[in-house]
Amino acid sequence: MKFINEVWVFIEQHDGKPADVSFELLCKGRKLVKEMKGTLKAIVIGADAEDIAKQTFTYGADEAILIEHPSLKHYQTLPYSSILNELVNSKVPRIVLFGATVIGRDLAPRVASNTKSGLTADCTDLQISDVKYLKQDYLKLLLQIRPAFGGNIIATIITPDVPIQMATVREGVMELQPIENPKTGKITRINYKPDSVNDLVKIVEQHREDNKVNLKASPIIVAGGYGLGTKENFKLIEELAHTIGGEVAGSRAAVDAGFISPDRQVGQTGVTVRPKLYIAVGISGAIQHRAGMQESQKIIAINSDPEAPIFDVAHYGIVGDATEVIPTFIDVYKHKLK
Repeated sequence: MKFINEVWVFIEQHDGKPADVSFELLCKGRKLVKEMKGTLKAIVIGADAEDIAKQTFTYGADEAILIEHPSLKHYQTLPYSSILNELVNSKVPRIVLFGATVIGRDLAPRVASNTKSGLTADCTDLQISDVKYLKQDYLKLLLQIRPAFGGNIIATIITPDVPIQMATVREGVMELQPIENPKTGKITRINYKPDSVNDLVKIVEQHREDNKVNLKASPIIVAGGYGLGTKENFKLIEELAHTIGGEVAGSRAAVDAGFISPDRQVGQTGVTVRPKLYIAVGISGAIQHRAGMQESQKIIAINSDPEAPIFDVAHYGIVGDATEVIPTFIDVYKHKLK
């Protein structure tokens, strides 16, 4: 089966507001098509979604494929998957990207299964490369990179036997970089005719609650791990964060131990952040955690184990007892630096 040299990004939206992860994927897609010498397209499905289609050009889309209908205002599995299935089967794009959200995780596998495409979930990086596999050369293949085997290794996954390659990526993993002087791209409208089958499931009522914790927006994050030992010691993290004007976060082990709430977890199964300053205290630095913070501009690690993996990504490392180091940090900041 022949494919067209295009990268498609599904633009997720809620009540007319596009999801950040979709625009992050457009930014990454912009880099991929440069390597492929291809075209970047945004797939926009919704009601009155033309403004969203126009916004995609700011993040690098060459063309927006727009499917509008009042019945498509809210995401529903059957109509959305049938639309994408028909589009992907008829056009056969080389790459299709989705956000690893509740919607993306529902939609992507359905489209991949229907179109017999390769799909990798929760990627932390995407690259284009020529690959030699089983003595055969594959040009411009998508490398789908993600932690595997419980986060003990970083795996590079390829799907060479199918023309269409798909991946989901979590919010915050790819950098959001709008174009300074974007060009006006082309909007291609596709008519949608509702199918009675799609009415088998109806949205009766919908409730959404925004997350009150926004770690992604914080320029300073102080994160604690299981190495702090007790919930009482973890209060030092909160005190340090309050002193320097940062947000409190934690590793998965700290969350599992009850030191901090799950909505403040940083890592592969939590939030991905890129603050100006990230202070990791009592965090060993497993691959899962590093995947969520290693792109921070400056990383300070405090750990009693000099061999802790966190020091491999830290710009500054302090080997010592956190219960002694943090009070010193706070004292110096309050009385000498502030």
